[in-house]
Amino acid sequence: MSYIIESFRQLYGSDPRRPAKTDISPEAQKVHFDKKQKPYTKEEIAEVEALHAQGSKKWRNRRWATLIFINVLFLVSYYFDIQLLEGALTASRFMGFHMADLNSALQVTLAFKHMVLNLVIGTVTVIVIWLLLGGRTFCSWVCPYHLLSEWAESLHLFLAKKGIVKDRTFNRKVRSVFYLLFALLALGTGYTVFETISVTGIVSRALIYGPGVAMIWVGLVLLFEVFYSRRAWCRYVCPIGITYGVVGTISPLRVKFLVKDCHHEGECRKVCLVPHVLDVTIKGRAAHTEVDVSADCTRCGMCIDICPTNSLRFEIKGLGKHL
Repeated sequence: MSYIIESFRQLYGSDPRRPAKTDISPEAQKVHFDKKQKPYTKEEIAEVEALHAQGSKKWRNRRWATLIFINVLFLVSYYFDIQLLEGALTASRFMGFHMADLNSALQVTLAFKHMVLNLVIGTVTVIVIWLLLGGRTFCSWVCPYHLLSEWAESLHLFLAKKGIVKDRTFNRKVRSVFYLLFALLALGTGYTVFETISVTGIVSRALIYGPGVAMIWVGLVLLFEVFYSRRAWCRYVCPIGITYGVVGTISPLRVKFLVKDCHHEGECRKVCLVPHVLDVTIKGRAAHTEVDVSADCTRCGMCIDICPTNSLRFEIKGLGKHL
């Protein structure tokens, strides 16, 4: 229950809760104490740095391949009219079986005040899938804009390193305000306002049916992220991540942190797409020897790729299996 509560807090913009000393288990306190009494030697640190230099992009490559495959499958199905994966990410049919993006389904329901049967079937199907996958997996493994934003972030960091731009951040709670605003607009106007400006939907449809004028909006958002605030749309505006994160809080698939193996060098937080979820990796923050990363995590796997001591890993809860 504490995991679900903390996940909800982070999804709606609160900073991760820092555990009080009394909340830290005796086992975790011992690990923290031992690390403080016997810090890592220069040789151990050098070994970790060498492992970092080698690098691993296993999960990133798998994620990119999956994301590209899913979106290309839409295009191929449409272009060759093979009716394998029809529609777009907002609403689709896989081999004739309806699927509906959860946030789109919510917007449509609020706007029209009812759900047709196909929408119910599509919504339930996707809910079941994301109950298994968990977190904001949709964002990093399916959303085509996420990939564009990831590339834009690389350019932003390059420019920031050169001193050309400066990264600016906003309060993450503003995303919850937008979430409520878009819901109220749909309810009050009878129109799915968010779907009109959703860069996810725009890019998805552009890939399948060809780009239109709406791609200008996508370009402006990307420029804002490159020159002003990286990942601004995903972090501070888009309600899709909240919707999927809420559904995925009880998923058995999670990223687990093993505090004993961690050198606390902080590289995982540098590459994380939502770095606040990894505050638990800061020295002395873990309340238990093993901690599940919250459902605000996109399950991108980048922290797992970069961790040289395997202190971060995917785990299927209840089975004790690592991926």
